[in-house]
Amino acid sequence: MAETLPPREAAPAPAEVSSRDERIGFLLVFLSALFWSFGGAIERFIEVDDSWVVVFWRSFWAAAFLLGYMFWRDGVAGTVRLFANMGLPGVAVACCFATASTSFVVALGYTTVANILLMQAGAPLIAALLAFILFRERISTPTWVAIAAVIAGVAIMVSESFDGSVSPIGDGLALTIAFVFACATVITRRYAHVRMTPATCLGTMIAGSFAATQLSSFAVTGHDMGFLFAFGALNLGLGLAFFATGARMIPAAYAALISTFEPLLGPVWVWLVHSEIPSQRTMIGGAIVFAALLTHIGLEFRRQMRPARPGVTGMPSPH
Repeated sequence: MAETLPPREAAPAPAEVSSRDERIGFLLVFLSALFWSFGGAIERFIEVDDSWVVVFWRSFWAAAFLLGYMFWRDGVAGTVRLFANMGLPGVAVACCFATASTSFVVALGYTTVANILLMQAGAPLIAALLAFILFRERISTPTWVAIAAVIAGVAIMVSESFDGSVSPIGDGLALTIAFVFACATVITRRYAHVRMTPATCLGTMIAGSFAATQLSSFAVTGHDMGFLFAFGALNLGLGLAFFATGARMIPAAYAALISTFEPLLGPVWVWLVHSEIPSQRTMIGGAIVFAALLTHIGLEFRRQMRPARPGVTGMPSPH
């Protein structure tokens, strides 16, 4: 979920962070990963058949929460400045997020939560590959090995769609999520002024607006609206607020490492609550992707700990 954040969003406000603030930062980043990990389990409680209805109401509640958070944190004038200062790169990141969050909801109708989250876990390494292709950024040999491992792991998971075991639509959407988050990561690395919170908020508005043109009715039951509120405001919005706040207080490598709890815990909650068991190939391929991700984060950890400093790298992948 939160492997990469825009540098400007994560830039530490104070020169020194106290040990107390650092402990709070660790807790907040962990809570963000925890809240994000509940997304699949929450969605499985929603009985609406039309995925576009889910996308609309989830986006509506997420946008409402994020706007309220920014008004509280930055004031109305400050919030307006945040949106105005994003520029075209910020709009591009918002479009990436809108595509990813929409694809996540639709993909849940075709494949397992584990399949989606474990494919998405490879987004930082896909971003490294895109940066190499587009901007010729240097990639170390260990990172090349990790990229190859991600490709192999994803190929194992996708192979189920070739023999009819699962729908190719689900795997295609899961790959789309990983790709657009990788694109967002590359953009935020190239344009330091892109802030995560307003870009994500704009993304929810774009997703909700598009979904409104596709759905047949806005009506949902009170039962579903409760879970849609939790899916949007708490799972997505509150998780993002926790990450944006806590990640400023701890070293980037720690933030990335703690955030791996999301793809690790997400399939567990769905298994415990809904008895959704990943296939053998999903488990094998996912293990390869996850191992490659941890190797990549370990290398970043060594690099960024010289010297250690607060901050966050890249764009998170809240769904």
